[in-house]
Amino acid sequence: ARMGLPALALLLAAGLLHTQASPPARSFQLDYKEDCFRKDGAPFRYISGSIHYARVPRPAWRDRLLKMYMSGLSAVQVYVPWNYHEPLPGVYDFAGDRDVEAFLDLTAELGLLVILRPGPYICAEWEMGGLPAWLLWKPDIILRSSDPAYLAAVDSWLHVLLPKIKPRLYQHGGNIISVQVENEYGSYYACDYEYLRHLLGSFRALLGSEVLLFTTDGTRAEELRCGTLQGLYATVDFGPGSNVTEAFGAQRQVEPKGPLVNSEYYTGWLDYWGEAHASTSSAQVARGLEDMLQLGANVNMQVVSWYMFHGGTNFAYWSGADFKDQYKPVTTSYDYDAPLSEAGDPTEKLFAIRTVISKFQPLPVGPMPPASPKYAYGWVALRKYADLLDVLDVLCPSGPIQSQFPLTFEAIKQAHGFVVYRTQLPWDVLDPATLGAPPHSICDRGYVMLEQEYQGTLERDGQATLRVTGRAGDTLDVLLENMGRISFGANISDFKGLLGNLSLDSSPLSNWLIYPLAIDTAVQQGWPHAALPKSSSRGRAGPAFYTGTFKTPGIAWDTFVKFPGWSKGQLWINGFNLGRYWPRRGPQQTLFVPGSVLHVGRPNNITVLELEGAPPTPFLLFLDQPLFNRTLSRST
Repeated sequence: ARMGLPALALLLAAGLLHTQASPPARSFQLDYKEDCFRKDGAPFRYISGSIHYARVPRPAWRDRLLKMYMSGLSAVQVYVPWNYHEPLPGVYDFAGDRDVEAFLDLTAELGLLVILRPGPYICAEWEMGGLPAWLLWKPDIILRSSDPAYLAAVDSWLHVLLPKIKPRLYQHGGNIISVQVENEYGSYYACDYEYLRHLLGSFRALLGSEVLLFTTDGTRAEELRCGTLQGLYATVDFGPGSNVTEAFGAQRQVEPKGPLVNSEYYTGWLDYWGEAHASTSSAQVARGLEDMLQLGANVNMQVVSWYMFHGGTNFAYWSGADFKDQYKPVTTSYDYDAPLSEAGDPTEKLFAIRTVISKFQPLPVGPMPPASPKYAYGWVALRKYADLLDVLDVLCPSGPIQSQFPLTFEAIKQAHGFVVYRTQLPWDVLDPATLGAPPHSICDRGYVMLEQEYQGTLERDGQATLRVTGRAGDTLDVLLENMGRISFGANISDFKGLLGNLSLDSSPLSNWLIYPLAIDTAVQQGWPHAALPKSSSRGRAGPAFYTGTFKTPGIAWDTFVKFPGWSKGQLWINGFNLGRYWPRRGPQQTLFVPGSVLHVGRPNNITVLELEGAPPTPFLLFLDQPLFNRTLSRST
């Protein structure tokens, strides 16, 4: 049937009215005229805080995010560590603690917006700044540059990661309002604009033209010159000791218009092994925050040239290192003196920040979730299971690699952990001779055994020689430990192992057997608890495994483990690698043990790899508080 003109006009009018009444499309944009962000067309200011899902066990994600939301934060900043998800080229892991999509979906469920920082380089004091160690399988690769080999690896990764991100962008109904490209690139020596242009093109191709892309750099002119690019909104980072007006003045040099954004406001600082525990006063942090909010700036709370609101823990081998005149490895704890402690507990600093935020915007209704319960499980006796050299068949089932001279970890495709280098003395050494290495070639610590007797430790930027005696044919073993690849600066191509040849009274040693150790694989499969006990007549010095068990009293609460009389090593509980302990060096004296790794109703298996020497009566002490600098840490 033919429709009359009046009826058609009514239908067209109804359609027009429906179009006019429909809500505007979701958008998050820059407004250069009013110097602000606009969310769905309205001016918008966010206050955000950094959290790293890779440093927090998945069962604790909700607790940490809820506490951030209740602190008054409207958004969280999230790094994506490339090496956490692509352990080998083309092999991807997004399961369990690595399920970044589940983490992002949880932030949306809790009403938090996300500022995503997918790298490919992130720094974060994370092993190699988030770049995979397998990039160094090509020894001459130039990282963070337009080197074709590097770009090919980056492109492959981004084509896997960014399609997971695109549906979660704010414009597509998600909660990701902006995405950072690279990280503090102006602090890197390369200053390669072709690289930044390549990244910009890749991010636009994979995420679309509407998403807000930005950079973050320090406030020095050189940093902003090399780290910024047209098409990427330039933001800055600085801490509470900075002059706020001057710092934002630096941003205005490269972004004359647009919102003022401090992408990393440092609420604390990191700890290095062998240095004092870092802290920043709550009053100073709160005062700096209030100064910025009064300027109308967006603020993202983090720690020094990094951040954090909640730092978490460098489990396993994920802690990175700095290089400041010497190699400075980062502790297992990433507490950062942050508003939420390593265990996720609200601190005095959190409540000071929350008070400042309440002056500028309403806080969520309801109480702050309390600190998680802790339990002091007490003393747990351990026994020696075996010297490390007695179980090489278990830890290196494929057998050794033969080489005339030492090979690096990267040359034998070992990313983390430990490698044994073995050779024989070429002649009788009746008078003490000097066993030594070229400068900076022990990366990072070498535990030396002669005829399976511990002789001492060689160290990067430390002791580089030992005096030894022996007979021709005696077995010389050096256990090399990777303490974490450098994560910031020009030295991130940080090769591990023996980078030069060991010599005996200046004569190079040769004919090496090299054992890449798969300790974590063995422990996760139940070793050594499921294996028959080993007998060892040797003493307590040198690398050895110790085991023990304990039961919880019907609960699995968070705890902290202390190492009375121990030297340095690695701890696993129920197959979970809790990271490095080093009470002799400090400042960290305890390791955080999340309750989620503990069993209720059955034994908890402890495995310790002690590297230098266990106490006469080996035991661990489980506490309900952490220890730094041999004194109780700040109260929560």
